[in-house]
Amino acid sequence: MIEEDYKRVWAECLEIIKDTLGPENRKVYDTWFVPIVPLQLEGSTLTVQVPSHFFYQWIEEHYLDLIRRVIRMQLGPNGMLKYSIVMDQSIPSNPVTTTLPSNNISRRAIQNPFIDMPMSLKKDDVNPVVMAGIQKVRVPSQLNPNYTLENFVEGECNRLARTAGCVVSEKPGTTSFNPLFLHSNVGLGKTHLVNAIGLNTKEMHPDKNVLYITSGQFMQQYASAGRDNAVNEFIRYYEQIDVLIVDDIQFWAGKAQKTQEAFFHIFNHLHQRNCQIIITSDKAPGELQGLESRLISRLKWGLSAEIQAPDVETRMAILRQKLQNDGIEMGDDVIEYIAYNINANVRELEGALISLIAQSSLNRKQITLELTKQMIDKYVQSSSREITIDYIQKVVCDTLDLPVDTIQQTSRKREIVQARQLSMYFAKKITKSSLAVIGMQCGNKDHATVLHACKTIENLRQTDRFIRGLVEDLEKKFAQV
Repeated sequence: MIEEDYKRVWAECLEIIKDTLGPENRKVYDTWFVPIVPLQLEGSTLTVQVPSHFFYQWIEEHYLDLIRRVIRMQLGPNGMLKYSIVMDQSIPSNPVTTTLPSNNISRRAIQNPFIDMPMSLKKDDVNPVVMAGIQKVRVPSQLNPNYTLENFVEGECNRLARTAGCVVSEKPGTTSFNPLFLHSNVGLGKTHLVNAIGLNTKEMHPDKNVLYITSGQFMQQYASAGRDNAVNEFIRYYEQIDVLIVDDIQFWAGKAQKTQEAFFHIFNHLHQRNCQIIITSDKAPGELQGLESRLISRLKWGLSAEIQAPDVETRMAILRQKLQNDGIEMGDDVIEYIAYNINANVRELEGALISLIAQSSLNRKQITLELTKQMIDKYVQSSSREITIDYIQKVVCDTLDLPVDTIQQTSRKREIVQARQLSMYFAKKITKSSLAVIGMQCGNKDHATVLHACKTIENLRQTDRFIRGLVEDLEKKFAQV
């Protein structure tokens, strides 16, 4: 096919995509579609080049239906798209690439076996409704195939939850971790982890029916079943699931009393059958206000595991994992800068990385520390930056010209002890962390050691000119954040 043909086809695709997205999404179009370069057209298969594996995944996850529709409009019902992905950009004139078809993700792990069910399924949805007789259907698991255990980075913040999830996926419903209740603040990986548990369960037990559903979907389905006089069928549907995952149950609090009652009966039935129940929430079971007391009691039966905010080492590991998966290289100084300055949650961390990569791809700029500082500073500009214990340790160690990991050492060298004590002092003064948490993150010390460190620095501040100047210098640095 001559060069003009594949360029013309892609140009026409872009026009339709641009028109579909509309002027309000012009930035989306410029960021994610303009950098795509057409390479060739063979029959009804168009091959395009994208800057990275990350770029490919983002396009497939967010715009797959749009692209598929547009390609088929241009190339007919058998129209297909292939991606040539730049894996190594170190030699711009001759980049190393790999080619993948659109929608390349294997679906084997998210297919459920057929089961008899008094319901029909709307296309690509799980929505129990009344139907005469029993129909054999396949229940879609609704698991996200991108959320795997392999790309869920383990750290102290989530080790208990991840370990429990692995145990559950190996022996669903037969351990004391039933229900498995995972709770954390937003953006710390609950949804990723429960999807990963579901996928791992399907890999190890293909005969199991695994279903992931949000609390909002469950509530809407129950309301629909009530309007159709099909509550019994709704309950029977869920009673045939082997592993039920309900995400964000806190949204039932203070409302959805009948939904809670239905779930209570489903919970009891599944638990008695040794079926696995996995729940997520933004609070521990005992802190959930507005849920029925008998339901809260059931939620406390198994294991409740908290996922905490990742420390700086885990944040850097998350960034490196993401970059490795996407085939992108970044300097350690860039990774460290992002990790130290984006500390609210994993979602914001990945969002900052996405913005940086998108800006680099769009403007054809190499990702340097200077570019990173410009982007990250803009990213956090709208809200005050939270000063964390990790950040305090870095500032203290940079000021004393020490590696930040020396604070975790057991050494009694004077400069290391001072760095640890200063970190404890400012952590107590600036953050809302408890003494126990401060001690744990500053060399695994107890709360008494933290109090002693704070008292020591306060005394030295009055008697030692060097320490007084050091404390005043650090105070100025933290005040500028």
